[in-house]
Amino acid sequence: MESTLSPAAPAGAQSLPSERIRPVADGEELTALHPSYKTLLRLQTVFVFIPILIGALIAEAILAAEGAPIPSGVIAGSLLLLAIVLVIRIPQRRFAARGYQMSDDRLRVVRGILWRSDTVVPFGRVQHIDVDQGPLERAFGIATMTLHTAGTHNASVDLPGLGEEHARDMREEIRAHIKRESL
Repeated sequence: MESTLSPAAPAGAQSLPSERIRPVADGEELTALHPSYKTLLRLQTVFVFIPILIGALIAEAILAAEGAPIPSGVIAGSLLLLAIVLVIRIPQRRFAARGYQMSDDRLRVVRGILWRSDTVVPFGRVQHIDVDQGPLERAFGIATMTLHTAGTHNASVDLPGLGEEHARDMREEIRAHIKRESL
C-alpha cells in the first residue's frame, strides 16, 4: 500500500493504513459500528430466548397434565410475543448506543443504554491490542478489538462490532502511533 501524508498529520508522519480510518475531532459524531453487528446482537438475543421458550412449553405441558384451567399457549405465546419485541428492539437500541472516535492520539469508546460509559484511551497507555473473532463474529465478518492499557481500573477496553479488516487497520494505526511515540 502506498504511503501518503494525511492533511492532519505533522510533516514526516505516515498516513493511516486505511483511508476508512481518519482522525476525528471531539465535536464530530461517533463512528457507527459495522451493520452486521446489529444482526449478530439479534441472533444472540434469539439464543437467549430459546431455552426460556422451551421452559415455557414444558411448564404448559406439566400444567395441562395436572388439569390446570390455563388455556394452551398462554404462557408460551406471551413469552414468544415478548421475545419478538425484544429481539427487534433491544439489539437496535444497543447498536445505536455504541460508537467510537479515533483521533491522532486516542480512541474514545461510547456504550450503554441505561448505564452510559464514555471511555477515552490515550495511545501512550496502550500495552497491547487484540483483535478477536468468535464463530458467529467470523460468520458475519466482524471482530472485537481489545486495547489493554497500563493501570488497574478499566485496564482493558473492548470495541466490538468492527469489520474484521477495519479492526486490523485500526490496530496497525495504533501500533504505528505507539512506535512513533517511543522513538
